Amino acid sequence: MIYQMDKKTAGLSDAFKRNIAPKSFTKNAINGTKYTIAISSAKGGVGKSTFATNFALALKSLNYKVGILDADIYGPSLPKMMNLKQKPKSEDGKILIPIEQYGIQCMSIGFLVDEETPMIWRGPMVTSAIKTFAQKVLWKDLDFIIVDMPPGTGDTQLTFAQEIKVDGIIIISTPQEIALLDVKRGIKMFDKLKVPIIGLVDNMSFFQSQDGEKHNIFGEGGVEKVANDFEKKFLGKIPINIDLRIASDTGEPLVQKDPNHEISKNFVEIAKKVKVSFP
Repeated sequence: MIYQMDKKTAGLSDAFKRNIAPKSFTKNAINGTKYTIAISSAKGGVGKSTFATNFALALKSLNYKVGILDADIYGPSLPKMMNLKQKPKSEDGKILIPIEQYGIQCMSIGFLVDEETPMIWRGPMVTSAIKTFAQKVLWKDLDFIIVDMPPGTGDTQLTFAQEIKVDGIIIISTPQEIALLDVKRGIKMFDKLKVPIIGLVDNMSFFQSQDGEKHNIFGEGGVEKVANDFEKKFLGKIPINIDLRIASDTGEPLVQKDPNHEISKNFVEIAKKVKVSFP
């Protein structure tokens, strides 16, 4: 017996297909900014936030107006790394005014809660917070806004990729194999979402002891190899350095504290490579 669908059943089937079809999103630029660069790491603990703050200051040293948006809702680092304890103000109760430090406009969920308060939020609340920081903050005439993304490939990354105009992603990783596995997943995700990847950075690439010998604690050359395998640009290396760590912990990033430091110069060189991607 052959069952034939009547017109009503066929109509419901078409409606069902429309409901499950992929949604189209309108990508909105972050107000008050020319270019948005997201700093991403597929694995946590690889120095992404340290890179983001120093990279922002490196761009500023090249005479750009720069802001930092801390999009890591569950683990905000910006207040500590930029030595900011005050809360943002609002003139109308709706639009937040970013806090400026070292000439960088800053916004973070960490400004709105106590530093020891855990953010026990589900995905929709995180998405709402991200949209608020993107569209309801009075960013002022920025050339670049640097977005410090949370690690992984979750709701925040999807929100930015689908609904916010991101001009490029910089992926941070150590050369350790276990970190590189996640980097490959991250590259594939951003490629699938059609978000341009500016390049990859090898962070904590090596440690140089006082006798000048280099120690490849997490391996060697892995990040550059992944960049080449996926036909992405390799932007450079940032070694493990105690001065870099102390500067971040004390709230004055190394590029600000000691611009002549060799590691600070590394950040500036990476910033110079990145800026050529933007007119």
